Amino acid sequence: MKKRQHGSKQMPRDLFLLLVIVGLYFLSIALSNTFVNIYMWKQSKSFINIGLYNLMIVIFQPLMFLVGGQLAKKVDRIVVLRLGIISLGCFFITVLLLGSKASSMTLLLGSIIGMGFGFFWLAFNVLTFEVTDPSTRDFFNGYSGLLSSFSGIICPFSAGWIISKMSDSLGYKIVFAISLLLFGLAIFVSFFLKKRSASGVLAFRTILNERKNNTYWRDILRASVSQGLRDGVYLFIVVIWIYSTTKSEFALGTFGLVESSIMSVGYFLATKKLKPKYRKRMILIGSLLMYLGILLIVFDLNFRNLIIYAVFASSAYPILLVPFLSMTYDVIGKGWKAGDYRIEYIVVKELFYNAGRICSIVVFLIFMKIFGSSMFITRMIILLSALGYVGIYFFVRKIPIPITMKSVSMPNPQKGKVN
Repeated sequence: MKKRQHGSKQMPRDLFLLLVIVGLYFLSIALSNTFVNIYMWKQSKSFINIGLYNLMIVIFQPLMFLVGGQLAKKVDRIVVLRLGIISLGCFFITVLLLGSKASSMTLLLGSIIGMGFGFFWLAFNVLTFEVTDPSTRDFFNGYSGLLSSFSGIICPFSAGWIISKMSDSLGYKIVFAISLLLFGLAIFVSFFLKKRSASGVLAFRTILNERKNNTYWRDILRASVSQGLRDGVYLFIVVIWIYSTTKSEFALGTFGLVESSIMSVGYFLATKKLKPKYRKRMILIGSLLMYLGILLIVFDLNFRNLIIYAVFASSAYPILLVPFLSMTYDVIGKGWKAGDYRIEYIVVKELFYNAGRICSIVVFLIFMKIFGSSMFITRMIILLSALGYVGIYFFVRKIPIPITMKSVSMPNPQKGKVN
């Protein structure tokens, strides 16, 4: 297999191609996804409406993980990757067709994009596990994060500029059309990936029950729920706060520019400097910095504090995420029959993560329904959910580094049956 140079080592060809695909994905999503929330917010001015849209995303995403996991056992997992990209393309086509009626179809739109996310990330996570090993994992996760940050620098700022210079309708249509083109390029590149197939049925219940035998796997799953509790509401509330404060898509793009510029440096440093032995320490430092940052905007919401928050969050996020992802894949890699059940491990992990997101959004919607769109209630939910990242450290702190087979308990053979 052809390889590309990576420092003194050679980079596997599929690893490079996967980085290209995820780079195109990040470009497309960074260009449009933030502004979809604003597009519908401007039409409805309803937190409940936006909350329902995001709830459908986090419901359908794990469902498609299950469906995609089963497909990946039957057909080439590259096909699952393409299904995700095609679904995301269909989402943007639907938004373009609906136009000013998009906010009245939030459940449909959330379902379509949730399907796309589910198929794409199931395939991407499985492929990440297959094309990397412990020696290349921090490199891959770091550069993947770097591509995400680079996309965040260019795309929201560019999209905000395009929308602000044109009528809302035309600006949004141009932005969504460019996203569609980028997804098309991602599908094209996917045809150069080596075919990867698996056989059998999805042993979901087997790996779900494995948490009873492998304490480190159970810790990773609990940490994933904790991560989801924070991400569920943050992914849309902070964006709406920025727009509500500034009334400007260009200001939202500027926020993304500042945040992603700093995050790019953070991911680069994490890629180059992070040693495995410091992973847990970095997760703790990153989670505490993230929480300190949110305190700035919860009690005094203005654009200056939002920019300061962007500095805090973008500095802390790579410090937290790169080591946590690497620990996750290392635990899976050392898990029982990881080679045979790698898809099941990814599916179960993502189901726990999305369970946290669902709980977070459902609680938010219940409070909005009972108390109305109160800023005080929104701030309290943000403060409580922000503790989710601190919880990641709490759950992974006892996982040893490096992980050895001796430290992973073996299952009872009777519990290892496929279900």
